[in-house]
Amino acid sequence: MNASSNASVAPFWPTRYGIAAAVATEDAVARSLQLYGEWAEHETILLSGLLEEGQTVLEFGSDFAAHALWMAQAVGRHGEVHVAEPRRIRFQQACANVAINRLDNVFTHPVWLGRGKGASSLGTLLPGSRGQDEKVRIATVDSLRLPALHLLKVNQPHALVDVLAGAGDTLRAHRPLIYARLSGMEDAQAEVDAIKALGYRAWSHVPYLFNSDNHAGVDANIFPGMVQQNVIAAPADSRFEFAERLEL
Repeated sequence: MNASSNASVAPFWPTRYGIAAAVATEDAVARSLQLYGEWAEHETILLSGLLEEGQTVLEFGSDFAAHALWMAQAVGRHGEVHVAEPRRIRFQQACANVAINRLDNVFTHPVWLGRGKGASSLGTLLPGSRGQDEKVRIATVDSLRLPALHLLKVNQPHALVDVLAGAGDTLRAHRPLIYARLSGMEDAQAEVDAIKALGYRAWSHVPYLFNSDNHAGVDANIFPGMVQQNVIAAPADSRFEFAERLEL
């Protein structure tokens, strides 16, 4: 099955978990949403066995709310999904998708989650990114004062160590699961060490970007052999055990 020839001009994309407003397909997330109607579905497959109704999730890096649409359904009307997205246009795009799907249990925060407060340029926080002169507000996870937290999901690369440094009170109080995309060979060891220093055990999760059972039924694989290098972590004294995965 081939993608529709007019998909690039359609104002909305049908996805597995709701409607997404069409955006420029300049990155992997947008291309996947347009072609497959989903993004990194193997992440949601793992997390679907861990999230329950009434729980609270915090996600850093919106990915156009692709996973927030699913998490909002997973935690139900009595749960909460908080999405932090510092980039202005990305934040607005995520808000649009939350609004058109009428997700009353999703709360968006236009902040970069780090170890302190203030403001910085995007280029300082994320070298090599587009819009490096864009000013973004920095806040800590602790400053959000979440009354509960069951899953901390970090999609934003090169941020995990600082996110955890600014989340000490929240992590001690709520002991959530942590799911994060590692930032590459140079940073991965420090990121895993930062997780384990908090009294967590960590396991590897390496999901493929292509899902053969994708929502649109498209056979073409535009991500051949491509995977995310992720980590799933749980408090060492919790009931969670991921024996089928490599412990780090």
